[in-house]
Amino acid sequence: MNKLYAVGLGPGGEEFFTGQARAAIEKSDIVCGYTVYVDLVKEVYPDKEYFTTSMRQEIDRCRKALELAESGKTVAMVCSGDSGVYGMAGLLIQLKDEYKDVDIEVICGVTAALSGSAVLGAPLGHDFCTISLSDLLTPWEVIEKRLECAGEADFLIALYNPRSHKRVEHLNKACDILMKYKSPDTVCGHVKNIGREGQEKHIVLLKDLANEPIDMFTTVFIGNKETKIYGDDIVTPRGYEKKEL
Repeated sequence: MNKLYAVGLGPGGEEFFTGQARAAIEKSDIVCGYTVYVDLVKEVYPDKEYFTTSMRQEIDRCRKALELAESGKTVAMVCSGDSGVYGMAGLLIQLKDEYKDVDIEVICGVTAALSGSAVLGAPLGHDFCTISLSDLLTPWEVIEKRLECAGEADFLIALYNPRSHKRVEHLNKACDILMKYKSPDTVCGHVKNIGREGQEKHIVLLKDLANEPIDMFTTVFIGNKETKIYGDDIVTPRGYEKKEL
């Protein structure tokens, strides 16, 4: 059976590649992916063969990877973070029926909610959800509803794709929605370029979050009513300190 790996690379540098991810790439003849993510692999495996596409060519990219695998090549489709979290693993599996001689194996990676949380301390110490603010594939009305529900339930929230050149106001709108349910003084944080050159972390309050210099390379963390600042870190207590010993 021909092999195609959907590989999560983690947030950035080689140190975030899991053992499984390394093994899959080393076994592969060709590495496919979005140009930015493939460049991360080229630094570590310069002698591999590569196939890249630009953003918004996801279907073409996945079909090409499947075609290469069907031709007998072992292929790694690489994704930033985890390949199954806003990644290509799902699309590859959806297309698989057209390429019945290809076996797809999903290789997990460290998604930005986890790697960014570690930079900030432990903001995701209790129940949390991830919400992407990109409305390229999801209607904004659906995103708004998810923000409403997460805010009402006081979930900890990791926001992906918080702001771009074309979607300047989405983060502002998200903050307005969440402040209907959460205090304006809710502790928040954001991390830019997680695990890469130029990594930055910032701790702010929800009322100030929309005015922060946040872009598509930033992951945003919004606390719950228990989230607090401890020195240079954010922690959301699980509640151990309330237990009777």
